[in-house]
Amino acid sequence: MSDVVSPAETLRTALAGLLADLPPRQAAQAVDRLIANYRGRTPTDAPVLRDRADVAAYAAYRMPATFEAVRSALTALADAAPADWAPASHVDVGGGTGAAVWAASATWDGKRPVTVLDWADPALTLGRQLAAALPQLTETDWRRARIGSALALDPADLVTVSYVLNELTEGDRHAVVDAAARAGQAVVIVEPGTPDGYTRIIEARTRLLAAGFHIAAPCPHGAPCPIVPGTDWCHFSARVSRSSLHRQVKGGSLAYEDEKFSYVAATRFDCSPAAARVVRRPQIRKGQVLLDLCGSPEPGLARETVTKRHGALYKAARDADWGDAWPPAGN
Repeated sequence: MSDVVSPAETLRTALAGLLADLPPRQAAQAVDRLIANYRGRTPTDAPVLRDRADVAAYAAYRMPATFEAVRSALTALADAAPADWAPASHVDVGGGTGAAVWAASATWDGKRPVTVLDWADPALTLGRQLAAALPQLTETDWRRARIGSALALDPADLVTVSYVLNELTEGDRHAVVDAAARAGQAVVIVEPGTPDGYTRIIEARTRLLAAGFHIAAPCPHGAPCPIVPGTDWCHFSARVSRSSLHRQVKGGSLAYEDEKFSYVAATRFDCSPAAARVVRRPQIRKGQVLLDLCGSPEPGLARETVTKRHGALYKAARDADWGDAWPPAGN
């Protein structure tokens, strides 16, 4: 049995160690304010994470969920990229305490030059402290920068922008996406899985396509999204283990929660997106599985019914999860 500890486990341990003395009441008050920003109701031109209490509350409440959402998006990128591709460098825009760079370390082995940009010094400070627990991140450059129209990025194989666009004005959102497109060979953008979050992702997706990128995930194509605006939205779900501190901060007794998120992963190099993507939780019924799919080469939404007569494909359908590529490799 390997004694190597995963980045996810290391992150949980590091959070527990740094935040063990955090007063839950103080953290809960900060979380209530942060939720409003997270859900995209209050775009701002000032840092959302203002002080140590805000950052500690964010780390306890949001960092594990951001980690899992970004890891899901990066895994989809890795599946679509050439088999031998891994980012040799990574820039995380608006990275705060660094959840996305932890997620990249959980997706690709090895050490790479990493830069985290954020305008909140307390977030960068805590991110640096947390990263000391993971060897791959000990040389990360935690750099203060205003995330907006004047943003300039160094070239990088991977640029991530997670849970940032909801904090920006429309002009700054466009500037940040364009800066990511100029700098990155691969760009991954993640937003909350709300109608507004999806709208921002579609806006970013359109700009990436206009900049010459190929869509790697979740879409199986680069055509316009087949969802009729205002009728639905494309989003996915990642399961997040809740620590005891997390449960104290937000209440509730469950040991997990499901993080809903929307995302786009795009590349300048050729990639192989899924033939179709499961865009809703599969419905398992007696002798059949109903899969809601977004597919190609004819872009559109369709429901596929997989029954026992489909043999191995039926077993794969029973094991399929929301957000998975379809059909799975080998089928």
